[in-house]
Amino acid sequence: MYNELNTYKPGPTPAYGQPAYSNYVPPEQPMYGNDVKNPYEGGRFKPKKTINDPIFLILFILQFLGFAAVSGISLHTWLSQGGLNGGIGKDGGKTGNPVTLNWSTVYLLLLVTAAAILLSAVYLILTRMFTKIIMHITLILTIALNIAICAYYWITKYWSGAIIFTIIAVLSVLSYFGYRSRIPLASLLLQVIMDVSKHHTSVYAVAFAALFIQAGLSVWFTFTAIATYATWTPGTPSCDTSNCSSTKVAGLIFFEAFSFLWTSQVIGNVSLATLAGGPYGSWYYFGPRSLGEMPKHPTISAFGRASTTSLGSIAFGSLIVTILDLLRLILQAAQNNANADGHPIEACLACCAACFVGILQSMVEYFNRYAYIEIALYGKPYIAAAKDTFRLFKDRGIDALVNDSLVGMTLTWGAYAIGLLCSLFGYLYLRITAPPYNSSGQYTAPVILFSFLIGTVCSLTISSAIEAGVSTIFVGLGEDPQVLAIRAPELFSMIAATYPDVTRGVPRG
Repeated sequence: MYNELNTYKPGPTPAYGQPAYSNYVPPEQPMYGNDVKNPYEGGRFKPKKTINDPIFLILFILQFLGFAAVSGISLHTWLSQGGLNGGIGKDGGKTGNPVTLNWSTVYLLLLVTAAAILLSAVYLILTRMFTKIIMHITLILTIALNIAICAYYWITKYWSGAIIFTIIAVLSVLSYFGYRSRIPLASLLLQVIMDVSKHHTSVYAVAFAALFIQAGLSVWFTFTAIATYATWTPGTPSCDTSNCSSTKVAGLIFFEAFSFLWTSQVIGNVSLATLAGGPYGSWYYFGPRSLGEMPKHPTISAFGRASTTSLGSIAFGSLIVTILDLLRLILQAAQNNANADGHPIEACLACCAACFVGILQSMVEYFNRYAYIEIALYGKPYIAAAKDTFRLFKDRGIDALVNDSLVGMTLTWGAYAIGLLCSLFGYLYLRITAPPYNSSGQYTAPVILFSFLIGTVCSLTISSAIEAGVSTIFVGLGEDPQVLAIRAPELFSMIAATYPDVTRGVPRG
């Protein structure tokens, strides 16, 4: 039966194709072809063809159309007044509008995007080659960063932030040894997913498609925000023919930021659902292509479900995270204003509230990732998927998911480093080309910031493809652990030894 599976050895992972874990005997299961379990059980991969959460699907479409309308009006007005022009390189940077950003900035951001793609690919290759070493480094860097931020706040007498980050720094130091002991298992888990991805090129096709869309959206939002500011700020030439006010600018920028964050969340989560319901889920439940059980074009089928019947559910979960993200940004702005006005108590309260919202946002994002996998596999509405995810967490315990956190930590630090390199690239480009609009350096900080954001977002988008595989394995392990004992025996062996309770399935509701 599955002893034939030893011929499938994706990648150089040692012992990946060894016989199944000797101390584990899978329970008797109904037969399905060459497999021990029916992959379509419970409507898996064949959900009902009904649109879930249609209200949120409509809201998402309307807000995107609204953003496109505002962008079209502001960009048309800005361009008609010579808002762009300019070219690429040192000579191109000397041309164009001497007051505000022009086409040379567009070329700069496109070059930053290209650099982010290249650096992301290099980082993934290095991570596959030196998995344990990079995980150790990123774990130490995370603790060091927390301590450095804590020390900075104490030195600058920013008491509220210092107290909060002292607690975070102490907790991170105390958790170091627990995290370190999990690195061997987390590194093997990451290697298995990378090797599976290598045999399913659609993984990187989806990741890069999402990356290009995210990059395009980032550049679109950047220039829409600039055009909005240049078009409706009082005193600009366009105010001669339109109604301008600071309130109008603030309202439009807020809406554009909301639309950008929500749309960006949906793009990333559609990519996650496509990968979970496509190559990763199919590999887990059907086995490799060589067995002949995997359906044709699983990635295309998964994308079709994620972008149609399940899009409302994905938009629902993404909206929750977007609202929390905006609330956190508002609280941080209030904190900065209180500091500037000399009100330490208000600043401390705002800082604590922003920290709490940030933690809540991270928890919801983490929770949602598993909910989207349930949506991808079974086509559930968001609330039903959230209930099943909660049951999975409750039965499995958060401790087993530490390995998922280590993988995410490794990839997030890579994204941070790529963001820094992209911001350095943007700074050097401005220094070399010396565009007239930046003669006094007033646009250096915004360009560096946007370069950092583009680099970070692009890298995280590619990394999300790998994280999708890790999370899909945990969902599959929670429901049908005996399948992993066949697919990746060495990985199952380590999980069974570390978390014995995890090797019994969670009953589905």
